[in-house]
Amino acid sequence: MNITSFLSRRTALVAATVVLAAAAVVPTTAAAAAPASVSASKVALTPSDVLASTPWKTTSARDQDGNRVALDNPAVSNFVGWAYFKAGGTFTMYNLDDSPKMHGDWTVAADGSSRWIAAKNDAGQVLFTRVVPITQLDKNVFTYRIYPNAADTSVYYDIVHTKTNHVEPGTGGRGPGANGNHGGNGNGGYHFNNGNAR
Repeated sequence: MNITSFLSRRTALVAATVVLAAAAVVPTTAAAAAPASVSASKVALTPSDVLASTPWKTTSARDQDGNRVALDNPAVSNFVGWAYFKAGGTFTMYNLDDSPKMHGDWTVAADGSSRWIAAKNDAGQVLFTRVVPITQLDKNVFTYRIYPNAADTSVYYDIVHTKTNHVEPGTGGRGPGANGNHGGNGNGGYHFNNGNAR
């Protein structure tokens, strides 16, 4: 065996080793990178996005001691119904019998701590404004707190709304709730209310 033959074999062996090593590393690196790029593409929803993501139904109320309060109790009955918060900053609300309740504009604080509404008449004039603290807001539950007497914060009621598939009345089956599921049909350990099945 001469020196040229030895160097050619050695070079070929080194080259083959490098190619095999590269082939073994590249798929592993690509596989490891894939989940990172998938999770990086998920965008966190803002509190406003969450509120506008689904129709809501008032499903319960609790007092400051955690006791359930009947939804027809005069202390909470004005806060009961269906709510539809549109991404553009408008809302409509209906009583549970689908009769119109109010409409207007809304915002949620960037940190999700409160919700503001301005109820308007049909001419667009503001009838009243209301700011309520939010105690829970996620994709399944929206709860805010009301104080019967603003000067006494020791007495309050938490108004609990849950995600629903109830189609907004008067939309002819278009808009929120029209397709029925809003992602999960209740498979998630929470109360999902099928708003159109009474």
